[in-house]
Amino acid sequence: MRIAVAGDHAGWSLKEEVKELLAGHDVTDFGTGDTTACDLPDFVYPAALAVGDARFDRGVFVDGVGYGSALIANKVPGVYAAVCQDPFCATLARSHSDTNVLCLGAKVIGSGLALETVRAWLTTDFLADVPRYAVRVDKVREIAERHLRRDL
Repeated sequence: MRIAVAGDHAGWSLKEEVKELLAGHDVTDFGTGDTTACDLPDFVYPAALAVGDARFDRGVFVDGVGYGSALIANKVPGVYAAVCQDPFCATLARSHSDTNVLCLGAKVIGSGLALETVRAWLTTDFLADVPRYAVRVDKVREIAERHLRRDL
């Protein structure tokens, strides 16, 4: 699987742990490269574009709380990002919503729980054969098509 990772200074350490977990996948790190204070959009936006353009199958973005990454990522057409703080939520984010980006908050969960959350998210398939989930995801995609511009 091709996976884009990105984050800011608050998420750097956990992002490095996530990259170790992802060994065996084709992983590209969009930055940041250390704990020097930086602006999250500088790293998450290019990674989200790469997922939205289908150059990557999935993305894992790590910042302090996770919501900044999700806010940025969900502005990009083709990206469906969820903030998850435990494996249960990660499983539902994949199986019920077909998310392609997982956002984690390094200040919210410890690395052990975060790594289990990533593992659960990566190994869960979308339940496309369950009509209510398929219909729900189609509705979300229709909303995105109606409101997110691709020509910018």
